[in-house]
Amino acid sequence: MTPSRTLVVGSGRIGTRVAAALRGAGGEVWTLRRSPASEPDDHRIAADLSQPLARPLPAVDAVVVTLPPGEDAAFLADAAAHLAAALPGVPSRTVWVSSTRVFEGYGDERPLTEADEPRPASARAQQLVDGEVRAVELLDSLILRPAGIYGPGRDRLIRQVRAGTPVDHARRTNRIHETDVARAILALLDAAVPPRVLHGSDERPATLGEVVTFLAGRLGVPVPPRGEPGDRRGTVLDGALLRSVVGSLAYPTFEEGYGEMLAGSA
Repeated sequence: MTPSRTLVVGSGRIGTRVAAALRGAGGEVWTLRRSPASEPDDHRIAADLSQPLARPLPAVDAVVVTLPPGEDAAFLADAAAHLAAALPGVPSRTVWVSSTRVFEGYGDERPLTEADEPRPASARAQQLVDGEVRAVELLDSLILRPAGIYGPGRDRLIRQVRAGTPVDHARRTNRIHETDVARAILALLDAAVPPRVLHGSDERPATLGEVVTFLAGRLGVPVPPRGEPGDRRGTVLDGALLRSVVGSLAYPTFEEGYGEMLAGSA
């Protein structure tokens, strides 16, 4: 059932999509971001979650958090604590959006599922893990971990292919269109018995070489040359649980998603 009162923390593309969908379903939505709104709006809250909030937040049924890691290694854990302290109570449901980057310490020897424990290998990944832990402790959060998010405006790889930038063709990659990330969040808010952890990955993990070859073919440019292999081979994610929660994906593979982006840019 769609929550009647929701706070969306972080109003980038994903948060904006989710807020619009909830309002369209008749819900009341507040958004929280660091920068103040250009025009007065009682439902837009300006606050920096790296610090304790000066004012209490409204009582809501649900919270959606879409914050990227910050410069401070403790940012996400602190943000969870400051958010929990400012709410009048623990909401019935909180969705905390993290990242599959928490698995960067694994290789590509087998597909990873929601049963696998995080294995961070960088400070940024550790910050994501710390944020998840605090969000669960303080807000009883559900954790959504999207893979590489792409969609309109997220065209870095397309630009690299156009420029002929060398890439590691053998690196294993996973991705998901931002439309399906938003659908996953909404499904977690609505589900009677949601999974505690959910990976956001489409139906076709692929090597980076497969993806850039497809893009080059659609763009009519040479396939980018092979760059030096990186330190990590990449991982392979099992997205079966996501499909059981949201049903068919709007963009089941990179070919549908990037194909639409290229058709639109043409």
